[in-house]
Amino acid sequence: MSERLLFLTGHLALPRLERMLASFGEEASGWRVHDIGVKVAALMTQEIILRRLPRPLEAERVILPGRCRADLRALSEAFGAPFERGPEEIADLPAFFGKRAGKADLTRFDMRIFAEIVDASIMSVDEVVARAQALTEAGADVIDLGCLPDTPFPHMEETIRALKARGFKVSLDSARRDELERGACAGADHLLSLDEHTLSILPDHSSLVPILVPNPHGDLDSLQRAARIAESRGIAYILDPILDPIHFGLAASIERYVETRRREPTAEIMMGTGNLTELTDADSSGVTAVLLGLCSELDIRHLLTVQVSPHTRRTVQEHDAARRMLYAARADRALPKGYSDALLQIHDKRPYAATPDEISELARELRDENFRIEVAEDGIHIYARHFHRVAPDAMSLFPELGVAKDGAHAFYLASELTKAEIAFRLGKRYRQDEPLDFGCALDRAVEDETRLREAGHTLRKAREQ
Repeated sequence: MSERLLFLTGHLALPRLERMLASFGEEASGWRVHDIGVKVAALMTQEIILRRLPRPLEAERVILPGRCRADLRALSEAFGAPFERGPEEIADLPAFFGKRAGKADLTRFDMRIFAEIVDASIMSVDEVVARAQALTEAGADVIDLGCLPDTPFPHMEETIRALKARGFKVSLDSARRDELERGACAGADHLLSLDEHTLSILPDHSSLVPILVPNPHGDLDSLQRAARIAESRGIAYILDPILDPIHFGLAASIERYVETRRREPTAEIMMGTGNLTELTDADSSGVTAVLLGLCSELDIRHLLTVQVSPHTRRTVQEHDAARRMLYAARADRALPKGYSDALLQIHDKRPYAATPDEISELARELRDENFRIEVAEDGIHIYARHFHRVAPDAMSLFPELGVAKDGAHAFYLASELTKAEIAFRLGKRYRQDEPLDFGCALDRAVEDETRLREAGHTLRKAREQ
């Protein structure tokens, strides 16, 4: 039998919601819709629900609109049935009721992010600590101090001690033996990078975990010899066959990672992704997703990231998002689809929340003169009572809006229509009065889902007047 679900909605969304639920067929035979008595579903409050929703519910679950700000636990206790927040748009209900109904669990991951501060040697201790804090908040697990060629790092020890005192895990990245030795003595957790010849700088049974690399470059036999030396001396290690950039050995280096995992089925392995994210003029989110997909398949659990170029300024956040998505997909033995939109920064999978016909139907039902804005496959829709216009660009709509003498209203509409045009041209989901969602390319404000937002600038000004 179909689960008994109760959907709460408002006047305007009721016809569209009923059509959507009817499309589920027999699966929805036990589903009901209740109009809570407000025009816009997002405006229903906890108090309205407590006052207007009839008891008993005769439902096993109650689905609220995604933009409804109410305390789910309080409602569940009051009505004796679980309440949950559905998607923000009716068009997303099929995905909501997919095989992973609701939000995927993205709290788990098994890859560690080493975030390199490439110019640590020319930064003050306080500057390094501040950068380390920002990188950690972005998702980094280990702070990697880069040493520049022919650049002294006299305050290395002080920098490592300062980071360790504040609880950071620290690695030191240098090609010079003397700097690696200093880093080991100062208390670094990892050294990048040692080989079969330089492992001798560490004492037997060292608690420091080195990253081992081939010497010469690409020689996996030398990498294995280094691993055997470390094992014989009681030193844990991480192997890095080294990822090379495009046209300088990328394909061969990927083969090395596959071969390393074949030869060393239980070893810890690192991949440095910067040779692709930094050295390829492409959005780093897609590059990161592919590289971490390879890491997920090969059980590579250590990632060395660099964010120096302006186009990679969010690479730590992208690695963090990718590792969480891939962990969830791998746990389900599924494709990494439908788990997270964090890496869908430019285009959306489902850019339109309504069809042109649905918007036209809604426009005909309006009885007030407030402008609504939506985006559909045919362009930007702006509509109110007895008014409905569609255009592919914002500027062509302005002469028909009648707000030339209302500066605040004109400013608001210009801002929203420009945002709508960007969404239409890119193929992104537009929501009036909401920022466009660029995934992990931008920080998201944490929103209290139990209460409505404060009024925006335009509405506040109108109330003051």
